[in-house]
Amino acid sequence: MTTPRVLLVEDEAGLRLTLTDRLASEGYAVDAAVDGEAGLKRATAGAYDLILLDVMLPKIDGFAVCRQLRQRGVATPILMLTARGQVVDKVVGLKLGADDYLAKPFEMIELTARLEALLRRAPAPAPPSGDTYRFGDVAVDFRRAEVTRGGRPVDLSARELKLLRHFITHRGAAITREELLAEVWGYDETPLTRTVDVHVAGLRQKIEANPKAPEYILTVHGIGYKFVG
Repeated sequence: MTTPRVLLVEDEAGLRLTLTDRLASEGYAVDAAVDGEAGLKRATAGAYDLILLDVMLPKIDGFAVCRQLRQRGVATPILMLTARGQVVDKVVGLKLGADDYLAKPFEMIELTARLEALLRRAPAPAPPSGDTYRFGDVAVDFRRAEVTRGGRPVDLSARELKLLRHFITHRGAAITREELLAEVWGYDETPLTRTVDVHVAGLRQKIEANPKAPEYILTVHGIGYKFVG
């Protein structure tokens, strides 16, 4: 069995050392970051199975780190740690994309139980780095720039194909319109147009059985879109 990799983002030195030692004794490989900025960089660059994220952090707080990770397509399960037990903080964390929430002080046995539960229901791995992908009755071959639905060819523009690839690569993550404009269109500034919405609507027309009630490219109100498939 592969050793689960955990990223611990905690600024309190004593707790950071204690958790690192205890988790290591439970069979986890632990990397630690001392502030939100360092945690964001490590989480974005590294392949972790779990992220333990404190809310009260220097430089960037845990809520902002969680939000930016989800916007960047990092789907790694996040367990947020906080000294604050207020319901509003829990709601904020979960709305931003956290998977679970544990208030300090906590017992180690409860923490490990939460981590084990998150590992069991961790999201499916990202699509393979190869050039083919299937969802529902849709098959995509990016190398050949070919898409079929129900065995019949689907005519996608180069932009639509690039948009679909970005969705598939970051499936399960809420993606902002700004990210799509930057990554798919290469815009440094947000144009005052509905460019993304128009292209998403066109893509839905071609790959969804019912574009008005999509199964794969979902709208995330207030954020952008999410691909599930």
